[in-house]
Amino acid sequence: MLKSTLRSDFILLLAAVIWGFAFVAQRVGMDYVGPFTYTAVRFTLGSLVLLPILLFRKSNAYGNRNPASSEKKKIILLQLILGLILFGGISFQQYGLQYTTAGNAGFITGFYVVLVPVVGIFLGHKNHFTIWIGVILAFAGLYFLSVTREFSVNPGDYFVFICALFWTVHVLLVGYVAPRTDPLRTAVIQFAICALLSWIVAAGLEPIVMRAIVDAAWPILYGGVMSVGIAYTLQIIAQQKAHPAHASIILSLEAVFAVIGGWLLLQEQVTNRIIIGCLLMLAGMMVVQLKRLDKVKS
Repeated sequence: MLKSTLRSDFILLLAAVIWGFAFVAQRVGMDYVGPFTYTAVRFTLGSLVLLPILLFRKSNAYGNRNPASSEKKKIILLQLILGLILFGGISFQQYGLQYTTAGNAGFITGFYVVLVPVVGIFLGHKNHFTIWIGVILAFAGLYFLSVTREFSVNPGDYFVFICALFWTVHVLLVGYVAPRTDPLRTAVIQFAICALLSWIVAAGLEPIVMRAIVDAAWPILYGGVMSVGIAYTLQIIAQQKAHPAHASIILSLEAVFAVIGGWLLLQEQVTNRIIIGCLLMLAGMMVVQLKRLDKVKS
């Protein structure tokens, strides 16, 4: 059991590393193409990577259930909505990355970890008072990351924060859909919808130049194949046997690796103010998740 848990934790850590460094790829990719073009190609590749796995896997589209036709229609509709929400979240994130650092984007995106249980309160979910400690810590961290000494806010951080709001809704909706269907099928559907919508918007707002896409091949391949395709598959494999609270905490480290990636590969400046903001936000995420760890143990 311990060996299986450690193996799952390691796989989840690998997924977190891939997703953290994906923020770097997203920034570099926009040196060549627009944000919607990058997202369109990225999620097209991600869908194509996962599609063969889905086709050759012997699994029921609805898990071990056989729902009525009315419920099947509802699930399909929710999967389409998930794709729309994913498109909204990734669009704000990608656009915001033009005006902020990979590290800031990683931590502000991770703010959804704190927002999910807060929004859950209004949906009737029961939460411990430590949730509010996590919220205070995370908001303090957000202040240090985004508000300058002159009390101005980086415009890119605004967009990424809106992205975190989309992720919050996305996580809550996935929590409803996931037990009712095959998660890999849901992933492929929402990735394909995100890709389609991105192509439509890119065609209307950005020049789509094949040469530019080829020049951006490495960051696009990393974002599409590694981040969307491989990392998501690793998450599915690991979470079959992973401790739920372990998974939440390890995956939240994605933000830490975003800072490391931005510092190593983009020479992004890491000031004392940024370090304090990152530590406060990480502490807020951990406080929220550690209470879940207690619940699982009990």
